[in-house]
Amino acid sequence: MRLALHAEWTKLRTIAGSYWLLFAATALTVGLSAAVSAGVSCSSSACNQDAAKTSLTGVYLGQLMIAVLAVTAVGNEYSTGMIRTTFAAMPRRWLVLVAKAVLVGGGALLAGLLGVLGSVLVGRFILPSKGFTAAHGYRALSLFDGTTLRAAGGSVLYLTLIALLSVGVAALVRDSAAGIGVVFALLFLFPLVANAVGDEHLHRHLEQISPMDAGLAIQATINVHGLVISPWAGLGVLALWAMGALLFGGLSLQLRDA
Repeated sequence: MRLALHAEWTKLRTIAGSYWLLFAATALTVGLSAAVSAGVSCSSSACNQDAAKTSLTGVYLGQLMIAVLAVTAVGNEYSTGMIRTTFAAMPRRWLVLVAKAVLVGGGALLAGLLGVLGSVLVGRFILPSKGFTAAHGYRALSLFDGTTLRAAGGSVLYLTLIALLSVGVAALVRDSAAGIGVVFALLFLFPLVANAVGDEHLHRHLEQISPMDAGLAIQATINVHGLVISPWAGLGVLALWAMGALLFGGLSLQLRDA
């Protein structure tokens, strides 16, 4: 396993743009969070807005960079034909996939940690000037607050799971462009379809199985009982999607020719 990790680390750090994608994931997460925080307002105690979730809005954008990095980490080897050399040197193909998942997931974890911490810090300074004050029932954002810590920590886990989901999809489709398209479809197609259907029960079920909608329920800190799925259960749904993608991706590596 150590040799597989070393080989995959060498390839990952030499992929064009890998560092830039991680930097972009962090910067876009903080940047969008700051923009959204600066654009909201709370003029009374009845504004009923979720301060923590607002400050973490940038995760919507940061996940796209994470997905692109994860898919290209796998897909580029197929586009160049390098995957044949990889499997010749490492016949146990599942080890290759595990090594890629560990390294890409670790990169996503680091970028997510920096992006989320930056977003919470930005929200802590900006939101009070927008009316999110003690007079309106809001305390300053702090990771010492249990619900804010859950929203922030869960957002980091969310980005890590998006990376693992993307690695599995890329291993299954074996093409960077197609892999990115499939991941983006999984993230955004469910919400689009859910909003298009008129049946309330179907709408609810689609949100409950949506990787993005269910996963981001972890960010909610108010009106939690009114959610279509509880925060940790929602993150569990995304974890199941990631595990399923890795499982089918691994089977594809074992059963199909390189």
